[in-house]
Amino acid sequence: MLQRTLAIVKPDGVEKRVAGTVIARIEKEGFRIAAMRTHHLTRAEAEGFYAVHRERPFFKDLVAFMTSGPVVLMCLEREDAIARWREVMGATDPAKAAEGTIRKQLATNIEKNTVHGSDAPETAAFELGWFFRGSEVS
Repeated sequence: MLQRTLAIVKPDGVEKRVAGTVIARIEKEGFRIAAMRTHHLTRAEAEGFYAVHRERPFFKDLVAFMTSGPVVLMCLEREDAIARWREVMGATDPAKAAEGTIRKQLATNIEKNTVHGSDAPETAAFELGWFFRGSEVS
């Protein structure tokens, strides 16, 4: 079944100039990019997007990091997009990520881990709606 998911190249990925590498990998893995744009998150956007983590000790640092520079937002589409994108990204902690994954190859640490992906269909629907209007997705 065709599915959509959100992908983000985080500020560390943009700063290290690896967004193109990530996009090339996305296309190589058979995803269609249905929408894409560069954006600098405001504090309110980051706090709302990560609201599920509001009570976690890392929330403040996460918001500061995600607002520290521009990100690349993408709506990815393919069969089983959510699970496949998570597999391509690798574990959140790059030290634990499988060889060949984006995080193993490009991430610095568990906080600066280069990319984000939705973890479930409900999350993907929320996250895509947070950043893209329906008319922006082809």
